[in-house]
Amino acid sequence: MPAKRRVTIALIAEEAGVSIPTVSKVINGRPEVAPETRHRVERLLHEHGYQRRTSQDDTPSGLVDLVFAEIESPWAMEIVRGAESAARDAGASVVMSVLHTHAGPGRDWLDRLASRRTDGVVVVASKLSTGVQAQLSARSLPFVVVDPEGEPAPGVVSVGATNWHGGLAATRHLLELGHRRVAMISGPADMLCSQARVDGYRAALETAGVEVDPALIRRGTFLVDSGHDQGHALLSLPDPPTAIFAGSDLMAFGVFEAARQRGLRVPEDLSVVGFDDLPLSKSAWPPLTTVRQPLQEMAALATRTVLAMKRGEAPESRRVELATDLIVRESTAALVKPEA
Repeated sequence: MPAKRRVTIALIAEEAGVSIPTVSKVINGRPEVAPETRHRVERLLHEHGYQRRTSQDDTPSGLVDLVFAEIESPWAMEIVRGAESAARDAGASVVMSVLHTHAGPGRDWLDRLASRRTDGVVVVASKLSTGVQAQLSARSLPFVVVDPEGEPAPGVVSVGATNWHGGLAATRHLLELGHRRVAMISGPADMLCSQARVDGYRAALETAGVEVDPALIRRGTFLVDSGHDQGHALLSLPDPPTAIFAGSDLMAFGVFEAARQRGLRVPEDLSVVGFDDLPLSKSAWPPLTTVRQPLQEMAALATRTVLAMKRGEAPESRRVELATDLIVRESTAALVKPEA
């Protein structure tokens, strides 16, 4: 069999039908390349897994980039704490970026990344386009995705949680308390973690022989307002639920407020379960029963993995899911059936 050709800039240029300087400009994020040409070169860089040869510039800088789509909730602060703790233990520092979009990092961000010679990138709940992956790989920059928004591409290292199991445990807890009208407020439909929690909810109902009522499944945004709005909608049904599983603690707090506004007591009239176990959950009134998602541990593992990859160590696994745990507090109670 013929020997496999080493992946070089010249090879990429030949296959793309462009000059070697053009490929170099794409690798280095230079702007003076036509979009169609840039896309073709980036696709080939990604397909071939091109990595530039190491040089003195590849010595560790002691910086890790932590990239968020949004940072409007306490959820993000737990991720920051975990990443900073792991970086500090390794003698490194964290540089945080907020994109204000779930579309993923753009070219401006890549230019800033190159200028500060980061050791690696931890991307949180966001998408990574093929082009961005190619740019990072071409620069020999390791990256890990935390709580990936969609199914990670082959070869992408990701760290998440056992969302399906968490949804199963939360719903099973409510069923064991005697509830049969159990509603679910999930996060956005296009997020992997949202769908996994819904699938766990469905599995618990089906295993218990309880019919899944589509009217009891609502979509939210993981934020308080959507929990409040969807909670109101559910409690306005002719046959309202006696229990609600919210796909985040923040949405559960919104359900608390919706119940209060309707004169309902938690847990006497309505049981509520959240997801995340944010620090606020313990001090809520009543304290929130929730599924603990190990956010700090997820971020710390992703940060350690990026730094290890920078040292040339291969990750033990391309996809890691850390365990979730049901934390039972005072927002859930056994269903009290009205006397005949």
